[in-house]
Amino acid sequence: MSDAGTSPWPAQVTVDLDAIAHNVGVLRGHAGSAGVMAVVKADAYGHGLVPSARAALAGGAAALGVAQPAEALALRQAGVAAPLLCWLLTPSVDADALLAADVQVAASAPWALDLLAAAARRAGRTAQVQLKADTGLARGGAFALPVRPGDPRTDFHALVRHAASLSAEGALRVVGVFSHFAYADAPEHPTVRAQQEAFADAVRLAERAGLDLEVRHLSNSAATLTTPAAAWDMVRPGLAVYGLSPVPELASAADLGLRPAMGVSARVAVVKRIPAGQGVSYGHTYAPERATTVVDVPIGYADGVPRHASGTGPVQVAGRRFRVSGRVCMDQFVVDVGDVAVATGDEVVLLGDADEAPTAQEWADAAGTISYEIVSRFGPRLPRRYVGEAGR
Repeated sequence: MSDAGTSPWPAQVTVDLDAIAHNVGVLRGHAGSAGVMAVVKADAYGHGLVPSARAALAGGAAALGVAQPAEALALRQAGVAAPLLCWLLTPSVDADALLAADVQVAASAPWALDLLAAAARRAGRTAQVQLKADTGLARGGAFALPVRPGDPRTDFHALVRHAASLSAEGALRVVGVFSHFAYADAPEHPTVRAQQEAFADAVRLAERAGLDLEVRHLSNSAATLTTPAAAWDMVRPGLAVYGLSPVPELASAADLGLRPAMGVSARVAVVKRIPAGQGVSYGHTYAPERATTVVDVPIGYADGVPRHASGTGPVQVAGRRFRVSGRVCMDQFVVDVGDVAVATGDEVVLLGDADEAPTAQEWADAAGTISYEIVSRFGPRLPRRYVGEAGR
């Protein structure tokens, strides 16, 4: 799936669009009667916003989700017309542009509703809004848990009341309520049940206020795959769309029927023999015990290779597995390949689908992080090459 030799840049990311479509199909199978909202935020987790969105829709996604308004507008400008939710607003947002682009916008506080209603009045149309309830993550959303034991008043009550007032005026139409799990990757954790119950309360509150909801959604990738009772009307997977397991302690991507969509490769820039004891890279944190061959790989932490994987990051060279030798640098890293025959220009695979190719989870383990960060951090300096036909 990787072929850096086709690019003038010495490294590249290869994205398999058919894998994305396949993964959406797998998630649809887990979702039952619920629709799938494919999350394409953060440049589709590093896979490319527009091509990935189109591939997800080709795989059967019913809607798309993004974090930033600029992402939503970029999709619309590219001609993507599917239902689209954007959930991170600040008071400086261009609500007029979002309204004109027919983007559903999440509101976590009354000020966001006022901003959207004002844009709707200016345009002479109705804004579509989804209310976000904080059911225990304590991040985005209006707090939906009792302020004190026995006290039913919450920020979400105020949000619903304000939304109902603006809805009666005709400025807004509340089409959905949603929330987000804190611990879905541990499906037996007590917060998973508690958040489901809190979300059900939030939905009932909105419906009692007269809001005619079209969609109610709570499940991320992990919940979609492990907690079918939380599906409601729609599931909202992100990581699993790109073929990575959101529950690596419970099941691998292969176990779940997912196909990783990203490959990352580079071409060897330098090959040299060094003597035993010669320190390698900054700080000489690695030195071979005997004379050996080292290769210089022209991709580094400026491209997204985690510096925390210095000395541990897995790579494949000449069909064999090795580790990063010494510190990852800004534009390059070194690999001790022993006596294996390697030439300048040979391929080095960081992520791939070939036998023995490293995975994003292995890189995450090596860097002490999560696979989400590994794939999303490969930056725009690396050209993307798309293979497969889904969404083209």
